[in-house]
Amino acid sequence: MATISKRPNSILWMTGLSGAGKTTISNAFAESLKASGITCAVLDGDELRKGLNANLSFSPDDRKENVRRIAHVAKLLTAYVEVVIVAVISPTRACRELARGIIGEHFFEIFVDAPISICESRDPKGLYKQVRAGRIGNFTGLSDTYEPPSSPSLHLQTDRLSVDEEIRQLKELLYARTTINAARQEQVDVHRLDIR
Repeated sequence: MATISKRPNSILWMTGLSGAGKTTISNAFAESLKASGITCAVLDGDELRKGLNANLSFSPDDRKENVRRIAHVAKLLTAYVEVVIVAVISPTRACRELARGIIGEHFFEIFVDAPISICESRDPKGLYKQVRAGRIGNFTGLSDTYEPPSSPSLHLQTDRLSVDEEIRQLKELLYARTTINAARQEQVDVHRLDIR
């Protein structure tokens, strides 16, 4: 039986290889939520490494610290928005469990999945080419390990699904496993009463 969160605030933790589609899905889903009147924020791992986490390397300890910091920021944001979408590789099960422990019941692990060959063919940042040329080391999926989630809240196979279908599945998860939809309906009903 699915657990229903007591509060509407939720954190969708998008994990997957570089090029799997985490950022694309996160931004598209955020726009869809905003269009539905649901407040949200996106935390993108690449952007956070330019500022908050700029001092971190890609060593196992620094990857863990990267996830720890992001999880705390995501949890803080739930005081201001209903949904926080986190797009970060977070390559090991241990680091994702660390995030789950910090966030608690509002944590939903989303496996954004695509074969390494598809990720490499997309290569939006040119990273795979740099790895193949020997200019980048410790790269998840090629020279470093990625541990897929064993039982994610949702498994999105981005080489098979359209972005619209991925958004539909994410909304179904959110509405089925949290009180966000119910809270939204209550607000609509109250607004209607005020109008009268």
